[in-house]
Amino acid sequence: MTILTGTTAATAPAVATEQRLNGLLLRKLMPLLIVVYVMSFLDRTNIALAKASMGIDLGLSAAAYGLGAGLFFLTYALAEVPSNLIMHRVGARFWITRIMITWGLLSAGMAFVQGETSFYIMRLLLGVAEAGLFPGVMLYLTYWFDREQRARATGYFLLGVCLANILSGPLGGALLEMDGVLGWHGWQWLFVLEGLPAVALAYVVWKKLPDGPASAPWLSAADAQDIERRLSAERAAAPEQSKLGQMFRDKQIWLAIAVYFVHQITIYTVIFFLPGIIGTYAALSPFQVGLLTSVPWIAAAIGAATFPRLATSPSRCRTLLFFGLLTMSAGLLLASLSNSFIGLIGFSLTALMLFVVQ
Repeated sequence: MTILTGTTAATAPAVATEQRLNGLLLRKLMPLLIVVYVMSFLDRTNIALAKASMGIDLGLSAAAYGLGAGLFFLTYALAEVPSNLIMHRVGARFWITRIMITWGLLSAGMAFVQGETSFYIMRLLLGVAEAGLFPGVMLYLTYWFDREQRARATGYFLLGVCLANILSGPLGGALLEMDGVLGWHGWQWLFVLEGLPAVALAYVVWKKLPDGPASAPWLSAADAQDIERRLSAERAAAPEQSKLGQMFRDKQIWLAIAVYFVHQITIYTVIFFLPGIIGTYAALSPFQVGLLTSVPWIAAAIGAATFPRLATSPSRCRTLLFFGLLTMSAGLLLASLSNSFIGLIGFSLTALMLFVVQ
């Protein structure tokens, strides 16, 4: 016979309430946020599929394409912090809606670039427009979830990267097959038909995404107060944050920055250049290239769903990180040594470990 102490009996309902609320928040918030992130990644990376035909039609060299792909991240990095400061003042619903409308219109506007200069300008503008989404959602999750549940919600959100890249290949390949329809190039249809849906989705965000617990119509006043109370208690119990100068003198911080830097180079090398590399394997249609491009991202989704669960302690995290980075390097080496479909196996090995770092 189990005897409940007064403390246990008192905390059991609180734990049940917390579990119920966390489940409700995940169901109500995360599906829409994941769809938004899928859409953003489609619009951020669709130039990878457009590269071959766009380069021919506009006379873009490989160097010009690489520069344009990278310029996106220049303005993206510069605008991230200001965007979050604005969002905190004006509210998440308004600001994320604004972000989606702006990036959707600019992404569709990529269909009208005329050459290198306009290509560079549009990529810079797109970086500014989309910059606030990821950090904004990370901030938004702090309005709802405690640290433990926030990690879980962030994991679900990052699955949007895998979903976007799995979908982008077949979808983009099919849109490129529209070449000649109404006198437009296939890459123009690609940008327009993947950009404008973001504007339509912005309306859904405006109608469905609450600014915080107090404005959520599907939360009772008691539940909203309970969420705010738990988050306030967590903030009050948090240790004092390190000074900025102390952080920059911490060797572990610099090591983490270095690891993440090379990791992101790997991710975006695969994203931006994989379709073009696959196109050299054989005489393939745009749709076939798109289908094959999705293969490594299926591996990435498997890795994202599997390996983070094993990181249950700092020592396991270090082991996973070591073997993950080693496997990524081996995969890229295999891909570089093979100009055939064996190279796709190498890219899949690399993709399998992409989210071990994140």
